[in-house]
Amino acid sequence: MAELTKVALLIETSRGYGRALLRGISRYAQLHGPWAFYITPGDFAQPVPKMEQWGGRGIIARIETTAIAKAIVATKLPVVALDLSQAQSTPGGLCSGFSEVQSDSTQAACIAADHLLERGFRHYAFVGIPNRVWSDRRQEGFCQRLEAAGHKALVYPAPVKLRPDWGREQSILAEWIRALPKPVGLMACNDDRGREVLEACRAAKIRVPDDVAVIGVDNDAVLCDLADPPLSSVALNAERGGYEAAALLDGLMKGEIREPQRILVEPLGVTTRQSTDVIAMGDREVAAALRLIRDHASEPLGVDDIVRLLSVSRRSLEIRFRNALGHSIRAEIQRAHLKRAQQLLGETDISIAAVAEGSGFGSASYLAAVFSEAMGMTPAKYRTHVRSR
Repeated sequence: MAELTKVALLIETSRGYGRALLRGISRYAQLHGPWAFYITPGDFAQPVPKMEQWGGRGIIARIETTAIAKAIVATKLPVVALDLSQAQSTPGGLCSGFSEVQSDSTQAACIAADHLLERGFRHYAFVGIPNRVWSDRRQEGFCQRLEAAGHKALVYPAPVKLRPDWGREQSILAEWIRALPKPVGLMACNDDRGREVLEACRAAKIRVPDDVAVIGVDNDAVLCDLADPPLSSVALNAERGGYEAAALLDGLMKGEIREPQRILVEPLGVTTRQSTDVIAMGDREVAAALRLIRDHASEPLGVDDIVRLLSVSRRSLEIRFRNALGHSIRAEIQRAHLKRAQQLLGETDISIAAVAEGSGFGSASYLAAVFSEAMGMTPAKYRTHVRSR
């Protein structure tokens, strides 16, 4: 009978991201165990057990305080840490010898920014949580992506002393949002913060998504669906990250891996819900064209179809479309078809021909040509790549 491996999991169970990591760890343990776990349900701060007394051999942990870091270091066990700050991971720092699982916050922020940019906003904002490294990274990535697109994001100056007293902070955030130029696309650093933004909007009698469109990160389905209105969010491949974290810790415990390694948890894309279901265009006909394109992304829609359905001049609409978005109507149609094809390739097992039919391309050969030029790989290779993440 295989020896039981005991592992401490100091991971938040109250958040979708933490629970997804735990699912991945559990899946690895079921395949390569047996493992037994120490786990305390709750929020970010988790106590360190008496590992020697318990017989623990490794730790996967979010390290929130210096005291927790010192307690983990004192165990002298292999450690995989979650989202270390720059100070924690600096050479010579307490946690510099730990391996790490880090969410790709920069890419998640870029995806959120692109989602809002596609909706035609001219004003943008970011609401984070003080002293959270992943929040800081998402803020930086969001601001940089918007700057590259010719926009500036206004950043909420969160009152550090009030965290986590949401009851006292709500009115402050509501006043800040009320003063923002409208309409505005707003990114919250995670789904918890996104729900707080939506509560502040409701308190300030601000319409969502008409005046403020809100997107979060983590795609915690329970939190997002409980929000009012339901919250759009960037999904992270956290379950895969948890599986890889467990594999890394296993290698460290067995002595097969000796140097610290880093695992990056990739974003998968946006799950769109009501909080960003808006086209924020001053030009109503351009907004109507965008809505038609997105609503008919699975159909072989052409520019002539758009012009006919809107009863407008093609030349006039083309000019206004370029002025508003910087590209042609045809390019936007193709972008919508490609996005639909990516969704079908990643989420279904239907044939490539069926993907082409269901994304408006009509034929597998046409899909392959356009897809390969835009994505740098064939539809089949894209499906394999996405499924392996």
